[in-house]
Amino acid sequence: MIYGIGCDLCDTARMAKSLGGPHGSTFAARVFGPAEREALGLSEGNSPPLSAHKAASAAADFAAKEAFLKAAGTGLAGPFALCEIEAVRLESGAPEYRFSGGSARWMDERHLRAKLSLSHDGGMALAFCILETET
Repeated sequence: MIYGIGCDLCDTARMAKSLGGPHGSTFAARVFGPAEREALGLSEGNSPPLSAHKAASAAADFAAKEAFLKAAGTGLAGPFALCEIEAVRLESGAPEYRFSGGSARWMDERHLRAKLSLSHDGGMALAFCILETET
């Protein structure tokens, strides 16, 4: 059964600017989890300029977090830190959520699983999240 549905859009240029700015490494550490930072080439204390593809991926990952919060119905008021809600890619390239910390506990307590779909085109990234109860 569906628990919640969320979607979000994120501007890729705005994401590139946030990550490439003077506080880019702090922003990356607060928003993106370890697997996301590794995939984007953002190591601790280092936020190099992103290629167009990496900026689109970062924007899609950010949109995935916002879509999840909307599907959860809590916004950031819940027990969530954005870096605990990761959008990772399977070997096939398909996106998938990975949760840790308070986000993982929240999902486990409610017996939920999350489905994720991402797309980007024309300077925008889009994410859809569906939360379902485990049956």
